[in-house]
This record gives sequence, C-alpha cells and structure tokens, in this order.
Amino acid sequence: MRAYLWAALVATTAVGFGGAAKAQSSSNPFSGISGWFSRDSQSESPVSLSFDVTGGTELESSLKNTSLIQEALDEDRTTGQDILAAARADYARILGALYDEGYYSALIYIQLDGVEAAEVAPLDAPDVVKNVVVRIDTGPQFKFSRAEIGPVAPDSEISDKYQRGQIAGTGTIKSAANAARDGWRNYGHAKADVSSQHIVADHNQNTVDSQIGMAPGPVVTFGRLNSTGNQRLSTRRLHKIAGLPEGRRFDPEEIEDVRKRLRRTGVFSAITLEEADQLGPGNTMDVNLTVVEQKPRRIGAGFEISTTDGTLLSAYWMHRNLLGGGERLRFDAQVQDIGSDTSGRDEELTARLDRPATITPDTTAYLEASIARMREEDYDSDNGAIGIGFNHIFNDKFTFDIGMMYEFSRVYDDLGETDFNVLAFPMAVMWDRRDNEKDPKNGYYLTGDVKPFKGFDGTGSGSRVVGEARGYYSLGMDDRFTLAGRARAGSVLGPNIEDTPRDYLFFSGGGGTVRGQPYESLGVEEIQGPNGPIKTGGMSEANLSTEFRWQVRERIGLVVFADYGKLWTEDGWSGESDWHSGAGVGVRYATPIGPLRLDVAGPTGGDTGEGVQLYLGLGQAF
Repeated sequence: MRAYLWAALVATTAVGFGGAAKAQSSSNPFSGISGWFSRDSQSESPVSLSFDVTGGTELESSLKNTSLIQEALDEDRTTGQDILAAARADYARILGALYDEGYYSALIYIQLDGVEAAEVAPLDAPDVVKNVVVRIDTGPQFKFSRAEIGPVAPDSEISDKYQRGQIAGTGTIKSAANAARDGWRNYGHAKADVSSQHIVADHNQNTVDSQIGMAPGPVVTFGRLNSTGNQRLSTRRLHKIAGLPEGRRFDPEEIEDVRKRLRRTGVFSAITLEEADQLGPGNTMDVNLTVVEQKPRRIGAGFEISTTDGTLLSAYWMHRNLLGGGERLRFDAQVQDIGSDTSGRDEELTARLDRPATITPDTTAYLEASIARMREEDYDSDNGAIGIGFNHIFNDKFTFDIGMMYEFSRVYDDLGETDFNVLAFPMAVMWDRRDNEKDPKNGYYLTGDVKPFKGFDGTGSGSRVVGEARGYYSLGMDDRFTLAGRARAGSVLGPNIEDTPRDYLFFSGGGGTVRGQPYESLGVEEIQGPNGPIKTGGMSEANLSTEFRWQVRERIGLVVFADYGKLWTEDGWSGESDWHSGAGVGVRYATPIGPLRLDVAGPTGGDTGEGVQLYLGLGQAF
C-alpha cells in the first residue's frame, strides 16, 4: 500500500533535478533568496557543506537532518566516493521529506565542487570533494481539494489533517489509510486493507485530489498458535503462558498481550509473532510464534552506603524455567547496617518460586519463604515466614496481589524474650503511571497494602494498612527540571502496641524515610519495661518527601530535597506523637541501569540526630 501511494504521487508530480541542474548551473537560480543558511558541518572537516533553501524555509533544519551527506560528515566519512554516494541518495531522501510536507513541485540541486552529483557516474567518483552545495526550491505547498476515505469503521482515528483545505502531505495520506485499516482491525477485521486509490496532484491549482477505498474483509476469529524455537520450555506451557484466545474474535491488542506475557517470564531473548497470511475454515486465523530462549540463570547485586547507617549489600541468584514450565526460582540475600554507629548487622535470606499462567494467563502463583536476623539499637529479633500467593496483572499499569502467610518472630528487648505468631492475609494493589521506572520525569505511582492478621499465643489480631503516592512533573526543554513528591501513611488497626509484632510497627529515619536523620531513630516509648519505657516503632506513621531535580548535562543531575516524618503511639493516627525532618542536596550520574545517587543530608527538625550524613546508592530515592 505504501509503495503504491508513493508511486501514484511520483507519476503525477513534476520534480526537477539532474539535467535541470546542469542547464542552470552557470547562473544561480536562487539569487535574492531571503531564507537560506550555510555552515560547515564540522570545523575540522575537509568538506564544506552548505544548504540554500527557498520556499518552505521552515524546513531548513529538518531537510539538513535528512541529508546523508551531513550524516557522512558527522561520521568522518569524507572520501570522494563517500560524498558522491551520499549525494546521489539525498535526491530521493530530500524529495521524500518534501512530499511529506506537501511540496510536489520541488527543484533539487546537489553540486560537488560545482558539478551536479546526478551527472557523475558511481564509478567516476572524484578522489576528493571539498565543497558541497545543496540548493532546494520547494515550490508551492499543495492542499487537499478532496480527501475522502471509506468505508470507515466506527471510532476510527482519522486525523483532522486529512480533509479538504489542509496541507496534502504524503505522510498525512499514509496515516489516514493506516488509521482506517487499524479501525477495522479493532473491530475484528484482521485482513482489512486499501482496496483502491485515486491520488492526483494538480500543478495548476497546487492541489491534491485524494480518494482511498477500504476493503474491511470478513470478521476473523483466532485460530491456533503455531510455535517454534522453544527447547527447554514445554510447548503446552508455552501456549498456556501466551494465552492466545482461540475461537474468540480477533483483537490486535490480544496479540500484543501475548507478546507481553511471554516477555514477562524472562525466558526468551527474542519473540516474533506473525499473523497467518491466509484465513482458515470459518474465517479463522492462525498466529505463528517464534521464540529464542536465553540462558536460564542470572545473578545480580546492589549496594547502598550511609555514613551512620552503614553499608547495605544485596545479591540474588535466579533460575528462569526451573521445571520446564516457565517457573522462576529466586534467592535474595541482604546484609545491612554493616559498620553502623547505632545498631548491629541485619541479615535476611528470601526464597521465592513463581509459576506464571496459573488459573489465568495473567495470574502468577508464588511460594515464598524467608528468615531474618535483625539487630537494632533498641531490640533484637529472629524472624521467619512462609506463604503462598497470587499476583494478577490487569494491564501494564495495574496489578493486584493476594496471599496467605504464617510469620513468627522472637524479640529480645528490656522485656526479655517475646514471641509473636500470626497468620496474615496480605493484599496489595499497584497503579504505576510513571514514564520511566528507573528515572521518572512525569506521571504518578500509587500503592496500597492491607494485611489482616490473626494472632496466636498472646499476639494481637487486627490489620496493617499502608498507602503511598508518588508524583512527578517536569518542565523546560527536554524535561530538564523535575518536581518529585512522595507521601506515605500507615497504621496498625486493632491490637494493643505491646501485642503487635515489632516488625509491624513503624519507625522513621534513614534513606527510605527521612534523610539526614539516623536509621530508625524516631520511635515511641509506650510500652513499660522493668527499667522504664522501652523504645519501639509507632502504631501509625506519616512521611512526606519533596525533590527538585535539575538535569545539568546529559549524564549529570543535581537534586535538592526535604523529608519529614511523624509517628503516633496509637492506631488511626491518634495518641501522642513526635516528628523530625531533614534536608540536603544530591548528585545523580546516569548509567544504563539507572542513576547513581549521592546525597548529603542533615537534620532540620526534631531531636533524633545531628551532623551530616552521606547516602550512596543506585536509582532515584523514589
């Protein structure tokens, strides 16, 4: 379709180059031009390149960016053969750019040291070219005298640019044809296409008469999924994970959903989906899938350093396709507070097995177990947990998680040894509308966690709720300035504080809450011990963080930030409370895996810390 539209326009459009250039090379047909520019492509380049454009002067920049001559000079390809090859190709490239903007009477001259490039045979290329002059007379801009297309499916997104009186660019015509075809495909007509076209440029009136006919074809249903390339992953599980809805009406979004499900498994390095050219019985259409499996094992590591909290080291080992059905086994190990001034070393090991396409193609079942040894300033604890859950992906931006988990913790503090046993039913939702997960510039991110729990052997029962919202807004050229904010609130509803597992309570301070304050330095003293109140986390919390990010250069960014945290002794954000705050500045260095972060912060309110703290990590703070 695209080639045919192009051919029709070429056949009815007068364009001058080559011989026309030779006839006028002795005199400048562009004398008196009001809009032209000329500059060397590179100050060190042995070749001088200039562009002279008359007519559509607003196209000067885009036409030069289109030029293969400019590209060759930028890449230091300056031999005579390189320049000639680029120049001969530039006639068509520049002409195509002019057609896209509705200029069908253009004259294009490309001279190499005064000789028209079109008249130089490829085998007669000069050894050296010193001066290249590109002269373009765009001529008048054509507009639609008629712009018809049909039949068109309901809700087809035909651009308003495709109508009578608008600029008749080839890009607009192609976009209209593609939009009409996509409109029918969205209604199940998988083989919809252009059936006829009448496109004529009138050079006397500077208009284009455009008529495009569409052939919707029959309503199509999905046939079989034919797969090849899988070696370790079983074909049955491959089809289950892909989730192609055989027998249902065709929908192009379903094809994309299949691609996303397969990509999420991490099993494949390449995925190709193709619709069958011919329909089967009953207007069914098979889909052909070709995959390339990648190596099943992967390892990774991360770190974060704070001057008072110490060092955090993390690592993981993962096996994708453990049992031949796309199962993913992952072990995560983390050691934090290494060298901390305020607490001992914390250690945690987690194992998780995920099985995609359980119940539905978009539902992943998982088994998870963890053990942890926590050595905090005011208490020590040994924790263990095991659970099962399901994660359902509604779309790219919205997910839901539900599970059941048994958790045990043994706490050592001024009260002595205390055991906590709970059966929890965690649920979580996530709505992610950020434009970039690693370094967001615009959008928002919302999460909500609810964990109802039943306590045993003296442990209280209730529910732990936490909500978090993050927002990003950028302004300036290339989004150089970004305003980022985060708000988080949580509460444990139901039990008394002394009957609540210590790791359910809330602390504040450190890199994840209030920078500039020591890690978990803000707690509450509500539980009475033999030597007076003991320090624990609060029953309720609230945190606020704001950042102003300035992208100084391509890889270097600066940040100014302020954090605030508050805790309450009772649920529902009631009872006695205390707060603290911190602020600082930071530097970001962009890497392929996210920005490298260095923050310097100090306390600005409260009495939980003093002095300057440093934070070094990978990724934005939020």
